[in-house]
Amino acid sequence: MTDRTLELETKPVGSLLWQYALPAVITQVVASIYNIVDRVFLGQYVGALAIAGLAITLPLMNIIHALGSLVGVGASSRMSIVLGRKDVRWAEKILGNSMLLTFFFGFLFITGGYLFMDRILQLFGASQDTISYAREYMQIVLPGMFFTTMTFNLTGLIRASGYPTKSMWIMVGGAVLNIFLDALFIMVLGWGIAGAAWATTLSMFSTGVVAVLHFLDPKSFIRFKRHIWAPKLYIFRNVLLIGMSPFLMNFAASFVVALLNRQLIRYGGDLAVGAYGIVNTYGMLLVMLILGLCQGMQPIAGYNYGAGHNHRLRHVFTLTMKVSVSVGVLGSFLAMVLPRLILRAFTDSDDLLDIGTPAMRYLNVMMPLIAFTITNSQFFQSIDKPWIAIVTSLSRQVLFLIPLMYIIPAVRVSLGGDGLTGVWMTCTTCDVLGALLAAVLLTTQLKVFRPGYIPPLRKPRKEAGPKE
Repeated sequence: MTDRTLELETKPVGSLLWQYALPAVITQVVASIYNIVDRVFLGQYVGALAIAGLAITLPLMNIIHALGSLVGVGASSRMSIVLGRKDVRWAEKILGNSMLLTFFFGFLFITGGYLFMDRILQLFGASQDTISYAREYMQIVLPGMFFTTMTFNLTGLIRASGYPTKSMWIMVGGAVLNIFLDALFIMVLGWGIAGAAWATTLSMFSTGVVAVLHFLDPKSFIRFKRHIWAPKLYIFRNVLLIGMSPFLMNFAASFVVALLNRQLIRYGGDLAVGAYGIVNTYGMLLVMLILGLCQGMQPIAGYNYGAGHNHRLRHVFTLTMKVSVSVGVLGSFLAMVLPRLILRAFTDSDDLLDIGTPAMRYLNVMMPLIAFTITNSQFFQSIDKPWIAIVTSLSRQVLFLIPLMYIIPAVRVSLGGDGLTGVWMTCTTCDVLGALLAAVLLTTQLKVFRPGYIPPLRKPRKEAGPKE
């Protein structure tokens, strides 16, 4: 153990949250820049259909992020809890086994993506006008997705082992490189959507390599060693259980966006899909800020949960919730007051602006409630409560959004209104319902904050303890 990890149980919680959350917030914002920058350059230098084509790939990109979250979030959350028990050898095994999972899922996804690309893009709402853009982008980006999932995994482990700022700079460097390459490939060389794809791929490769180098450095107290590569089924199980919540959330988001795109095409055409892609980009930027705060909370909550410091656990949860909801309030206010100004950062198309303005308001008005739901879900996955996290994260998208996206627009049309507004209204309704369910689930788990509560820790008896 080092001073970097031991301070998680000694330093004031407010200072720790700032120390860990700021780099994590910057990392999340930077991660969102990859898609935002692509949209800005394509909207300004290629056209509206290119933005729509890129929006079609969003569900597929979400699945890739889901795979990265499945391993990365699960591994980093588990490592924080294990380090709270002062078990460094177990933490090293988590590093090696998470890499094995990354190799497996990366190969599986890339192979499947190439084999079924057109079918997948059509499922996600691609039309004859947009599928060529989407296909050209994905054919180039897919190989780089392995480095994306690996980077998500390794930067999370870097942060969990006490290096939040280093984790941040790895992602910042990749984003800066992406912006530079987008300008070079799209503006200077005129490669269009292929230029955006190459910029993203090369940036992903660079961040992945730098993240690997951290764990090859002899100065890192957790690093690649021979013994860590032995497959351990209990580590696979623990990592996948915790990571299942963000994985299912992102996977469900991809599936729901595919269904939502079909509804948007039905009621508003390709431009409605493009408008949703832009509005969703703004919403995801806010969500990234909230997720960054929660990622800053994760190593603090996990470590103190493992160490049994429940008063610090309660403090970091309460503080994170206050800041997250405040971010949601600010983001919602800006979307209500300045929707067209925000949209103009992505496009100067009057048609997209007209469609996107009401969408910007409907989809972001409940952002404070979205922040509340996300913080609950992230907290429970941080303290090894995977099933609570899964139900909290999936309720909005699966339980509520899927049926209501067909019911509300149809009812609105039958009453003489337009179906497109009905689609936007569906999203607002589900934000409210999801937050209500999250509040109910939170009340069932208040025991984790009580003094003297001792958390269970799944590990085979023969490997229990800091030594083997």
